[in-house]
Amino acid sequence: MSYLEPVPASVLSAVRLRLRTGEKELVQLASDLTAKGAFGSQWVIVTDQRLLVAPSADGSGIEEVPLSDVIGARTELLVGGGCLRVESKRGAPLCVAYSAALAHAFAEVARGIEQLRNGQPLQLSGRPARLRCHRCGRLLPEKNDVCPVCLHRWRVFLRILGYLRPHKARVAVLVTGSLLITAAGLLPPMITRWIVDEVLLPKHVRSLERRLQLLGLIVLGFFGIRLVSWGAEWIHGRTVAWLGARITADIRSQLYRQLEALSLAYYDRCEIGMLSSRVSSDAATLQEFLVRSLPYLVINVATLIGIFALMFAMSPILALAILLPVPAVLAWGFFFWRRMTALFERWQRANARFSSRLSQSVSSIRTVKAFGQEEKQSRAFEGYSEELRRANLRVSRDRAVLLATMGLIASCGVLTLWLFGGWKVIHGELTLGVVVSFYGYILLFYGPLQWFGQVSSWMTQAFTGAQRIFEILDEPKEQYDRPDAVPMAAIEGHVTFRNVEFGYESGRSVLRDTDLDVAPGEMIGVAGKSGAGKTTAMNLLCRFYDVAAGSIEIDGVDIRRIRLRDLREQIGIVPQEPLLFSGTIAENIGYGRPGASLAEIIEAAKVANAHEFILQRPDAYDNQVGERGCNLSGGEKQRLAIARAILRDPRILILDEATSSVDVRSEKLIQEAVGRLARNRTTFVVAHRLSTIRNANRVMVLEGGRVVELGPHEDLMARRGVFYRMVRLQQEPQEELAS
Repeated sequence: MSYLEPVPASVLSAVRLRLRTGEKELVQLASDLTAKGAFGSQWVIVTDQRLLVAPSADGSGIEEVPLSDVIGARTELLVGGGCLRVESKRGAPLCVAYSAALAHAFAEVARGIEQLRNGQPLQLSGRPARLRCHRCGRLLPEKNDVCPVCLHRWRVFLRILGYLRPHKARVAVLVTGSLLITAAGLLPPMITRWIVDEVLLPKHVRSLERRLQLLGLIVLGFFGIRLVSWGAEWIHGRTVAWLGARITADIRSQLYRQLEALSLAYYDRCEIGMLSSRVSSDAATLQEFLVRSLPYLVINVATLIGIFALMFAMSPILALAILLPVPAVLAWGFFFWRRMTALFERWQRANARFSSRLSQSVSSIRTVKAFGQEEKQSRAFEGYSEELRRANLRVSRDRAVLLATMGLIASCGVLTLWLFGGWKVIHGELTLGVVVSFYGYILLFYGPLQWFGQVSSWMTQAFTGAQRIFEILDEPKEQYDRPDAVPMAAIEGHVTFRNVEFGYESGRSVLRDTDLDVAPGEMIGVAGKSGAGKTTAMNLLCRFYDVAAGSIEIDGVDIRRIRLRDLREQIGIVPQEPLLFSGTIAENIGYGRPGASLAEIIEAAKVANAHEFILQRPDAYDNQVGERGCNLSGGEKQRLAIARAILRDPRILILDEATSSVDVRSEKLIQEAVGRLARNRTTFVVAHRLSTIRNANRVMVLEGGRVVELGPHEDLMARRGVFYRMVRLQQEPQEELAS
């Protein structure tokens, strides 16, 4: 998102008078507090040469600091907000106060000033999560969600219709069926008129035999119409069901493919329960609209047009009299459904919280049971369930009031018909058949009117869900095959970190000024306290995230320029907690290289010291591992993960604390497997147990996001520095136990 916010013309004019020719404005950000701490505005403008602060809207009192004079820029936490503090070589520090709502943005600006003063390109991340609509100010149903009130319904509707284009033949069948159903629905009142006026109370004298013949023909014709209507409804129903299911399946598949293609940074910003809701709930709401609303839109519009035409053809005056309550029905429906929209928003928020809580509770059931918190979790769940129940009750109750009131207003049309129409019949100006047919059309007429009131709500829900889906589909994907990407089908494994900086949150760097040069085939141990940045450095090497500053190179090429598919195909990862998929042992090992033969899978298992325990299983390689590998021990899962990496045959291998949670025997087997796997590969071993990196060529020690020590194990121990103290801390408990 842009950090070039609108600036008052007076401020902008005063600032630009100070700029040199060609000087470019990079950041324009407004604070929400004045220099005295009151609510107001100050404007921060950062160019490629200086920092300027305008404390007032008239452009007076502007302070500026050349970037060459900036010593440092940082944010300071204050009560209810913070302060951007810029230290200068000349004069007092420059300070800009802001509330907590802008903490993220000003932390990014501080980081940007640091980048510019160090001669680096400006790279700022997006703004924090939106809680309110930027147009109307309403609270959003979820963070960064779609505002149902400001939704561009027509644009969303056209995009939904775009999914119908591949199925034009079925759409044509659907439209034809809809028109036949409409015509068949309009004919019964007219047939009733004929029966009354031509058979029961004929205007002209007819014999009994002729009247019976007419009755038989009309009834036979009516039966034929019902047969046509039944056939049209049958075809219409099947076509609607097929199109609704097909389009929803297409959207779900497209959405899932998109979710797989998004970066891990996107998943850091979003809740998994929310994304699951997009695939299931929002797609189901859209299908409901496609099956129950969109097809009947054509039918009901055609029905209303047909009723208008037929009633005015029979008696324009009576038609106008009957239609008098229609504006009241439309007005009531319009105003009431606006109220219903707000209720639906609350229901959606309650439903989202309920789904998220349910997903969280089920996924963490092992922890819940371990701590004996079943009762507490049940009470919390009941609270969310009660909130959803109240929202459901409010929506259902108000909808019932709406429909009942619309029915009351509609009954006024029936009273008008019998009063005015009866008067006309008594005076011989209309036939009884016309009045009876009008009564049939009134019943048909108010049905679509009530439906249009309800479909407004359905459309709001469906379009809001569709827009949420489309927002995910419009998210930028990881560029696997960029046209300008460098193909690297085979790499040697020369890895270089150059002044790497990265943080998951703005203003909080996990890695700073990280430099490392690794020769092909070298094994590097990565040590450090929890949170030092060990796993983060490996995530950056896999390009799960992009560096904020600096670069990572493989064989002299920046990994951001390497074709992503080529990069990841040549990196093998054995994580600390290996994830196995539901399926057989062979399928999980074969995941490393689809299409591998059973012989290759067995060979990989032997190298990983997994073959022996696999053969002890009842079905050997066909044994089911269970969900997330629940049928296996921790050491067994790790060895399967190593076998999976062996089968992949990567040039760069990453072992992320692969032995941190296994017993001594499993650790020994895993270490043997790792030793065989690491031969002739560039290997990074992230170590929790420092004894596991004794055989590494060099050890990189991270502290506070920086490389504080680098060298062979023996040299680091001889220095008696950070690494030495870490090793001693792990050895002391073992020595005490031994004594």
